[in-house]
Amino acid sequence: MKRSFSLVNVLLVLACFTHTTWAVKGSSYCKKTDLREVRPHSVTITEFGAVGDGITLNTKAFQNAIFYLNSFADKGGAKLFVPAGWWLTGSFYLISHLTLWLDKDAVILGSKNSDDWPVVDPLPSYGRGRELPGGRHRSLIYGHNLTDVIIAGDNGTIDGQGNVWWGWFRSKTLNYTRPHLVELMNSTGVVISNLTFLNSPFWTIHPVYCSHVIVQNVTILAPLDSPNTDGIDPDSSDDVCIEDCYISTGDDLIAIKSGWDEYGISFARPTTNIIIHRVTGHNRNGSGIAIGSEMSGGVSEVYAENLYFFDSSTAIIIKTAHGRGSFVRNIYISNVTLAGVDTAIKFNSNFSQHPDEFYDPNALPVIERITVKDVTGDKIKVAGLLKGIEGDSFRSVCLLNITLNVTSESPWNCSYVQGYSALVSPETCEPLKESIYPRHYSDCYLLPNHL
Repeated sequence: MKRSFSLVNVLLVLACFTHTTWAVKGSSYCKKTDLREVRPHSVTITEFGAVGDGITLNTKAFQNAIFYLNSFADKGGAKLFVPAGWWLTGSFYLISHLTLWLDKDAVILGSKNSDDWPVVDPLPSYGRGRELPGGRHRSLIYGHNLTDVIIAGDNGTIDGQGNVWWGWFRSKTLNYTRPHLVELMNSTGVVISNLTFLNSPFWTIHPVYCSHVIVQNVTILAPLDSPNTDGIDPDSSDDVCIEDCYISTGDDLIAIKSGWDEYGISFARPTTNIIIHRVTGHNRNGSGIAIGSEMSGGVSEVYAENLYFFDSSTAIIIKTAHGRGSFVRNIYISNVTLAGVDTAIKFNSNFSQHPDEFYDPNALPVIERITVKDVTGDKIKVAGLLKGIEGDSFRSVCLLNITLNVTSESPWNCSYVQGYSALVSPETCEPLKESIYPRHYSDCYLLPNHL
């Protein structure tokens, strides 16, 4: 049965569209960066003995080059140029005021020997490795306590050669958690742009405890059946801009995180001010935009617009569980186009993975002021599966101007959620049927009329 609207409600909605600009707050830090800004000092990796044959291990060459360039960090910074070739390497670390620049025909290859990826301490907001107790393998490209770092090029490639790690994961022969492809910790002023990232062993780009991060014009690819190969995962970070990316992986395309259970609650660094523009992609085992499930430091002020997800499991998801605690609030997702997606919008509150037995099952998350608007979709199986937690607070969920061509006879399934809607087809579930207009506009998270 189609939902009917009174004339006054329709006029109120149209008036709101006419007089409100749905612009992203705080997007000034999404400015385009001059990637070719000249660093006063520049070297080529071959000057340090690197051989681009895809066979010679070049870890020492990368480390020696960066060690040399560190002497110029206080003299305007430096640039490390990677020319055309196949540059096999283990994990190496970056320095402040550095540009790592890849030629269009340059490919940095991650070593297939796990000994070339050192084991480091777990993140304090996780308490242990995400997959296994204890430490974790360090990412291929790593940085800690850095300022002003650019990883970019003329669409060169960084290939983690993750298939060997996926095999170890599936056979349960790993001793430590798999490494990311790029991880920067406690860093500020980070730009990652104009590159292709392939076959990460685990999550691909992981800024954690970072501020002022820009990821623009990147392509991230991994097989659709590769385990946990998330695309971009901002984690306990703020002022992050993700724009103009194509992502096709085995898990979430973008996953916004902030720590795990009691460790994330104690560390208490939220992820906030996340801007996402013009992202296209697909997967079969994850989602387009995910929040959680590790969200125990809190997530707020997420603005995602102009998204296209196709042939995917889920488009938009909030993942949480008993024991996560904290909050997800002030989320705005708009202008989304879907094609061939199993579930358009999903809340999953039953993620059973915990770091240890010491988590507090009574630590419940607060989920509130979630706005999803201007969504169209074709060949959608289910419009929404919105599952809250009994006795918890999943409130002010607002759905506006959503039109989905749904194949299921039960397009919405909702429990333990509260909210409002307007101009939603097929008609939404009972807990969200009350109209946004005219009385509940202020209960929803909507943006002001300025950038």
